[in-house]
Amino acid sequence: MALVASWLPPTREHWELITYLWQFFPLFTVVQWFNDFYPQGKTSIPSRFNVPGKIAWAVMETPGFVCLLYCMFTIPATQGIEKLPAANWLMAALFSIHYIYRAIVSPLFLNPSMSPIHPFILISAFSFQVINGTCIGGHLAGYGASTQEDWAGATTRIQVGLLIFLAGFIGNMWHDDELREIRRVAARKQKQKAKVQGEKGKEGKVDKVYEVPENGLFRLVLYPHFFCEWIEWCGFWVIGGWGCVPARNFVINEMTTMIPRALSGKRWYIQRFGKEKIGSRRAVIPGLI
Repeated sequence: MALVASWLPPTREHWELITYLWQFFPLFTVVQWFNDFYPQGKTSIPSRFNVPGKIAWAVMETPGFVCLLYCMFTIPATQGIEKLPAANWLMAALFSIHYIYRAIVSPLFLNPSMSPIHPFILISAFSFQVINGTCIGGHLAGYGASTQEDWAGATTRIQVGLLIFLAGFIGNMWHDDELREIRRVAARKQKQKAKVQGEKGKEGKVDKVYEVPENGLFRLVLYPHFFCEWIEWCGFWVIGGWGCVPARNFVINEMTTMIPRALSGKRWYIQRFGKEKIGSRRAVIPGLI
């Protein structure tokens, strides 16, 4: 059953159109280089329209893997494909695992707190996920490699790509947890303070606390979790091969929207903590940016 006739899941013609147009997404990120407006996280702003951070994050990050899996289970039958290659399901599984962690496990079960998110960010990220998930899902569901012969001779490439992906995924989770630890420590301190002062109702609340992380790649850059995520998706692209256009678009689109965010974030860190505290740290790519 189609959710949106000929668009979700897309016909081959519509998938090719979406995938072609999606490569021009970086043009829309140009404005980010000249504007620090990003009402989420540490740069969240007061607004009557804000959505609670955990809920907003789950809503805006979930559509990617949902759309991808929906394509995987609906498109093959329209193309006369009885069984997709194992490599297609491997890539679908890696994508889904990343976003189950990112969209559900991390915000709803691991993060002690999250700042409110403006609807502008929620809608933008939601749209990104729908389009990206549909592009990658269409490719893996039969519009790209659809037979075992298409993957002939790709074993080494798949193994190398998988190792790169796993290295990035582990690095991403580890650095995420370093940021969470700052909030966990703050929560323990605030809980203890509330208990001593007898302030009922404040034990579970975590006020905004920001520090400059010092461990791992945080010694070199301020956004190593961004950097590690790019490593993940580069590995994903390696698995799919040079001709996997949706995977290539994903890497480029992520980097073009996240680099200006990291540079803006570095300016925020310098403003809050001073140049001396930040030292020689780059924003996101060790030794470069």
